[in-house]
Amino acid sequence: MHTKLSVNINKFATLRNSRGGNNPDVVKAAQDAERFGADGITVHPRPDQRHISYDDVFELKKVVTTEFNIEGNPLEEFIKLVLQVKPNQVTLVPDADHALTSDQGWDTITHASFLKDIISQFRENNIRVSIFCNANERMVEAAKATGTDRVELYTGPYAHHYNKNRNEAVKDYINAANVANNMGLGINAGHDLDLNNLEFFKQQIPNLLEVSIGHALICDSIYYGFENTIQMYKRKLKTTI
Repeated sequence: MHTKLSVNINKFATLRNSRGGNNPDVVKAAQDAERFGADGITVHPRPDQRHISYDDVFELKKVVTTEFNIEGNPLEEFIKLVLQVKPNQVTLVPDADHALTSDQGWDTITHASFLKDIISQFRENNIRVSIFCNANERMVEAAKATGTDRVELYTGPYAHHYNKNRNEAVKDYINAANVANNMGLGINAGHDLDLNNLEFFKQQIPNLLEVSIGHALICDSIYYGFENTIQMYKRKLKTTI
């Protein structure tokens, strides 16, 4: 099946903010990514707005023509933002306020009631919901009860162990994906996926709907160019066993 590539453009905003002004222009980056073949655009506005700002999100909503995915911790301000912007998808991530990057999925058992209440608000507004989840069968199973449409498997551990033993690294993800498929949950994935480990992951995970990739893709773009890099990632997603 076709797995969509959603390009996370946070790093463009990080570079812009390091000097002030509007270079690079994150709106143009999103438009270019779509023009170069991206199936969607992802942003992850954090409470301190150290990269993508809330103003950026409103401007991007005006121009994104593929799928717009907003990631973040569902604090009050974030919830208000999402309900105003109404993206195609919201991905709920349990980040601490000053987290350097996302490093774990939700405990969907402990936070089931909290997630269920928030998800119901988004779904009432026709916003698809994905929960950032560890590759843990129990957590994926419990995610179903929250009313979410999808789970996004946190692939940091997979990427970390890939070069040591890729079959062991992906095993828990296959098991988690099987649970999700059996329960009718869509499967997304993201974090530290790159040109080295993406193809194997795609081959092993049944019914992988979407991957969200930012840091590695932007780093590769420095060497290969933005358009070429997006096409390189898309080719990795087209391979089958």
